[in-house]
Formats: sequence, C-alpha cells, structure tokens
Amino acid sequence: MILKTRHHLTFVILTAIVILMSGCLPSPYYQKSETIPRYNWDYSHKPTFRFDITDTTANYQSYLIIRHTQAYPFSNIWMLIYVKSPGDTIVRKERVNVVLAETSGKWLGRGMDEIWEQHMLLKLSDSIHFNKPGTYEMAFEQNMRVNPLPEIMTIGLRVEKTGKRVPNLN
Repeated sequence: MILKTRHHLTFVILTAIVILMSGCLPSPYYQKSETIPRYNWDYSHKPTFRFDITDTTANYQSYLIIRHTQAYPFSNIWMLIYVKSPGDTIVRKERVNVVLAETSGKWLGRGMDEIWEQHMLLKLSDSIHFNKPGTYEMAFEQNMRVNPLPEIMTIGLRVEKTGKRVPNLN
C-alpha cells in the first residue's frame, strides 16, 4: 500500500514538473498521451492518435513520448508504428527500436525518483509525410517478446511544425 501511494505521489510531482517545464518548450502542433492500463502494455492495446493537418506547405516533426518506471526490465523497446494518411485505405507500418537506456544502464530522458520520460524523434520512412490535408492516424504497438510488457506508464505523440518546406524546383 505504501509503495502504491509513493508511486502515485511521484507521478503527481513529476506531472507537475513536466507541466511547469513545458512552458519552456515550443508549443506543439498536436500532443496527446494515453495511459497504459495497470502499467502492463499488452499486444492488443494500440494507443491511437488522430490529428488534422491543414498546412501542407509546412514541415512537421513527430515525437514518441514514452513514460516508464525505473523497474522497466529492458534498455529498449521495439515498437510497430502504424500511419494512415487522409483518404488512404492502406496503413503504412514501420518497426522501430526505441532506446531507453545507455549501455551502462543509465536511463535516457528526464526522470524523477522511479519515473522516466523520453521524447524521441520519430524518423519514419520517406513514404510517410504529412503532405495531404486532412486527418492522420498514428498508432503504436509494443513488439517485444514479453506480453504484457511491464512498467510502461504512458505512450504519447507530439507533432511540431518546424517551418515551411523548400519548394522543389525540379
């Protein structure tokens, strides 16, 4: 019981710090996170995020936001990322390796007590661009050999507008 209360208190404090520090970060075009039930990420649970793109002349960068406890048993997480563009019936899928710790075991990202959060730039293939106006859908699936994957607290997506595209003169 004391451990659960401590986890809850740590989570509240970390959330407050993240909110205060987010004032220093550029405002995202889109950002949302989803809590993983009981901090056990099952294969069947695929956090899905939908966002609208209206300015197709802009460049965008996407970031995975992952929050885990210090008890997470691995230094990385393999994920499948699904992207559906507006009007498409085909969902593009990519497998990515998200490194969460250095080889020495030191966690990457920001941490407080037992909770760690990392924002990782998603370097998706050239076939995935936000070049059509409309609603995009991005989903994340854990692709590790362990199911459910323990100690994953939240998964999120952040999309930032980074300026205008340079026109292709060819």
